[in-house]
Amino acid sequence: MEHPRPVIAMVTDAIYPYHRGGKEMRYHELSRRLADYADVHIYTMKWWNGPRVRSDDKVTFHAISRLRPMYNEDRRSMGQALFFALACVRMIRHRFDVLEADHMPYFQIYVLRLIATLKRKRLVVTWHEVWGQAYWREYLGRAGALAWPIEWLAMRLPDEIIAASPQTAERLRAILGPQADIRVAPNGIDLDAIHAALPVTETTDLVVVGRLIAHKRIDMLLQAVARLRAAGRPVSCRVIGDGPERAALHAQAESLGLQDAVEFRHDVREQKELYSLFKSARVFAFPSAREGFGIAVLEALACGLPVVATAAPDNLAQYLVARSSHGVICEPTPEAFAQALSSLLDAPPAATGENPEAWLSEYSWAEMTKQVAEALLT
Repeated sequence: MEHPRPVIAMVTDAIYPYHRGGKEMRYHELSRRLADYADVHIYTMKWWNGPRVRSDDKVTFHAISRLRPMYNEDRRSMGQALFFALACVRMIRHRFDVLEADHMPYFQIYVLRLIATLKRKRLVVTWHEVWGQAYWREYLGRAGALAWPIEWLAMRLPDEIIAASPQTAERLRAILGPQADIRVAPNGIDLDAIHAALPVTETTDLVVVGRLIAHKRIDMLLQAVARLRAAGRPVSCRVIGDGPERAALHAQAESLGLQDAVEFRHDVREQKELYSLFKSARVFAFPSAREGFGIAVLEALACGLPVVATAAPDNLAQYLVARSSHGVICEPTPEAFAQALSSLLDAPPAATGENPEAWLSEYSWAEMTKQVAEALLT
């Protein structure tokens, strides 16, 4: 008698291509490949038009709540977090063999722990970054004193944690102790798709991609561009992405006199187009102050670009940049960032486009999928 395929239930409030970021791309790439091991169902907000349940050739998507804005200005919405957590109660009606969840925005982990316990199934949570007490106070002010215990307790609820980077695993173990059941499975890249992409004809000196939110520090990049141009270096810059800081960044570019120097691209939806835009630039600028991993850094390096990143303590992408012979890490100031950009623009072009650095192959999605499948199904 043939045994039924196992069922993986994955819970995340945001999915690609409706919302774009590292975690959304991770779920997109992993879920399609996990379908080779099990039936995969993703439970999320209703990002699409039409029925609440829809399927592609690999994955079934379920809307367990209506769509609510994830951000209130440049901060995650507390209302959305609570609303989605309450919607997760509906998971009690669904059949699954293992329950996997994204750690943000924390409240849903409490509900999913209850569901998993009642159904006698394992709860595995993917942890992208540890915020910690100090950052919560910086992010929310006095309210951060209440938010940190919520994160602290949420870390103790899963049966197993998948950390999206070795540094996140270290931070988790520092809090939970060495006995904590934590497995490292970083984000990945599609080297074949990157290799196949061709550069666009409209070139630029600098390129950056990311959600337009405060901690990505696109404002610092614009200041650095203004400094370079004031010093007689007419650099150009392409900013790819969208988010709450969109209007403010346009206004900043205008106030700095960068209207003709900075191109904002809020319309990029396909990874193929993103890689083509990368390949038409000379340097990848990554000024972010906070990253749990930094998938864009890997993609840029695989596209043949040297990368400038900051040494901000919570920017874990700097550890990827440090592995590259084409990377520079600088202090998180406009002056230092401008100097680092200038040094790479003066250097000979990096010859990595056709032959990416060998270590990048460690981050193939196929390898990451094997590790996640082992965590979920054994």
